[in-house]
Amino acid sequence: MIYLVTGGSRGIGAEIVRQAVQEGHDVAFTYLGSTQKAAAVEKECAKLNGDVKCKAYRMDVRDSAEVEKVGEQIIEEFDDVQVVVNNAAINRDNLAVSMTDEQWHDVLATNLHGPFYVCRFFLTGMLINRFGRIINISSVSAGGASGQSNYAAAKSGIEGLTKSLAKEYGPKGITANVVIPGFFDTEMTQEHMTDKFREFWSAYCPIRRIGDVSEIAGVVTFLASEKANYINGAMISVTGGLDHAA
Repeated sequence: MIYLVTGGSRGIGAEIVRQAVQEGHDVAFTYLGSTQKAAAVEKECAKLNGDVKCKAYRMDVRDSAEVEKVGEQIIEEFDDVQVVVNNAAINRDNLAVSMTDEQWHDVLATNLHGPFYVCRFFLTGMLINRFGRIINISSVSAGGASGQSNYAAAKSGIEGLTKSLAKEYGPKGITANVVIPGFFDTEMTQEHMTDKFREFWSAYCPIRRIGDVSEIAGVVTFLASEKANYINGAMISVTGGLDHAA
């Protein structure tokens, strides 16, 4: 399999890249501002498995023209992409009454428009091959979260987009599924999760802890495999059993 992982320079995305490489898959991954972190992931993956190709590409998923330009470069260098993982996302938290146009549009552009642009580009090759895996990363916040109306709207949109793709392209051998993470120990949660909410999650999550990124990456690599041929249009929660945000 050849993977494309957006937002693959850190956190969940970087772990998805690492696990795919360890399992013997070639991986192209994108980043926006973390050039040094992207280079570090490339270097780490070369040590994990020198027999596969892993390369980072700077790509702004908000820009449809750039998605097409970089996508063409990836296809040229990798020949094909069978697995698309839309992981790139940002937070711009604020209460709705105080949220600026910029905060609203930045999150929708990155977290919803971007995955659509990426899917649209790589679907062409999948249709030619009559095989493909689209795995979109959502959030427990999709059900609504205080101070995150922009993020919640984008992530609930991702779920609707994925279900639509599953219906449109399932007959063509292309599956589309959503993975819904709970709270994992990543840079994003370290920046945005308060100590109070971390304590709440650890106390009320039935597994009584924050998730490890390897646990969600394992679900993604399973969905990308042929063992998941009959899983399509699914919303798979990886939350430890606590399925709501604050």
